[in-house]
Amino acid sequence: MVPLQQAFFLTFFAGIAMPAGAIIAHFLHIKPVWLEREILHGITAFGGGALMSAVALVLVPEGISSFHPIQAAAIFVLGGISFMLLDYSLSKSGSSMSQLIAMLSDFIPESLALGASVAMGSRDAFLITLLIIMQNIPEGFNAFRELRHTRAYSVKTVLILFFLLALTGPISGMIAYIWLSEWHNIISAIMLFSAGGILYIVFQDIAPQAVLEKHWGPPLGAVLGFSLGLIGYMSIS
Repeated sequence: MVPLQQAFFLTFFAGIAMPAGAIIAHFLHIKPVWLEREILHGITAFGGGALMSAVALVLVPEGISSFHPIQAAAIFVLGGISFMLLDYSLSKSGSSMSQLIAMLSDFIPESLALGASVAMGSRDAFLITLLIIMQNIPEGFNAFRELRHTRAYSVKTVLILFFLLALTGPISGMIAYIWLSEWHNIISAIMLFSAGGILYIVFQDIAPQAVLEKHWGPPLGAVLGFSLGLIGYMSIS
């Protein structure tokens, strides 16, 4: 398989994990109700852990390679602030798409990284693909439940939406493979920006015990704290 085809199929299979998670959510009905609730909380926690793994194992390590510690931290914090403003806007509009945003915010930059890694002949391509799939299944599950909870969208509409969103992976991978593989700084900045946004989403929407209702400041504290650790790590590395 030529590298361009490899980049396409790896990102495609990684993206299909999103509607796969949605389909599981649609058909999964467990009795008694308390057991289903416990399983759903466990899946939500698993999705949060998967998002954190994306930040700690893929986005930040790949992103910091092109920047000075202060630059990296600034981009990271900018991502957190941007997602805070987006979250505030969605809250005002009554939209329930935080899980969907979280899913896409790590899938698109990871697909960019995957396409670039294939173009550069990296051996980590299959590992990155596996990690993305492990994230996208629970994230697709939770995003489907969140959208269906509002009753604003039919099951068919949500599933079609998820299949269409899965195509953002191959599109991002092809863009990175063809145009961005030689512009490592751009991909690194996108990764750090997304990492800051993901960390905000994890503390705002997936770890509700860390926040107050309708308060957007505490999750941003997690972003600032992580950025401080990031500066320290990069300074001594």
